[in-house]
Amino acid sequence: MRKHRYAQFAAIWILGTLLVGCSNQFSQNFNQVTSEFLHLHNGTSKSNATMSPVEAKSNPVSAVAGSSISNHNDTSNSIAGNNTINGGTAAPKANMNTAKPNFNPAKIQVVSNPESILVLVNKYNALPDNYVPPDLVTPNIPFLYQGNPEIHLMRKVAADALVQLVAGAKKDGIYIYGVSAYRSYATQQTVYDQYVATQGVQAANTFSAKPGTSEHQTGLAIDVSDSTGQYAVEDGFAKLPAAKWLAQHAYEYGFVIRYPKNKESITGYQYEPWHIRYVGKDVAKLLQKNGWTLEEYYQHLYK
Repeated sequence: MRKHRYAQFAAIWILGTLLVGCSNQFSQNFNQVTSEFLHLHNGTSKSNATMSPVEAKSNPVSAVAGSSISNHNDTSNSIAGNNTINGGTAAPKANMNTAKPNFNPAKIQVVSNPESILVLVNKYNALPDNYVPPDLVTPNIPFLYQGNPEIHLMRKVAADALVQLVAGAKKDGIYIYGVSAYRSYATQQTVYDQYVATQGVQAANTFSAKPGTSEHQTGLAIDVSDSTGQYAVEDGFAKLPAAKWLAQHAYEYGFVIRYPKNKESITGYQYEPWHIRYVGKDVAKLLQKNGWTLEEYYQHLYK
């Protein structure tokens, strides 16, 4: 079982507050966030929650709601070719958006197509140094926590699709909230270092990406939760209706569960039912139908 995942938000929130706020604002936000933490993890009333300064420094959490954006239908990754796989879904075909990734885990290769919505970023396919997506916006969805606006950003095409996903879930009685989306190289460095310090390198590498190899830096991925935040970025999320809805319907909006169950040896990461990645509707449908990860998609593409 993964422990103390909320430590990630401690690192993210503190970093963001130092960058965008003054000391007074830090104090106000700090009290608000630590109160939210107690409510979510201990069942304490928000209005009555208290925490000592020492406890608070190790336990804050974060995120925030954003501005409205227009709808946008993505068609940039339509699958070409007449081949079919498993009864009718078009087989993948290489194009300008699907540059051949590195399949050798013994080395790390810098990707040549970081702005492609199909870019493969993993332990051995890294983003260019200091890469920042060109079109980051804040999706108009609810977020669990307040604190660091950076981690609410997404590429516009992904943000638009996420708004539609959240609306679709709501129609089915499921309330999806954002937790953590875009993370800069510096933010990911802080997160990764925090896990290494508390859990060791070997354990950290099973669920936290080294800076430059995180999907969050692409602006195409987001960690989500339900409205209660009861199991935000924790294993228990898998048993909630929100996780089950995502597993069944995320692909309809162009998203996939990026780190599925029983695929750890392929993705390099533990099962994360809360981590969804935008790849566009066509590829999402293909991955869903065949039970593939993004790594397996590229393996079939270049076999």
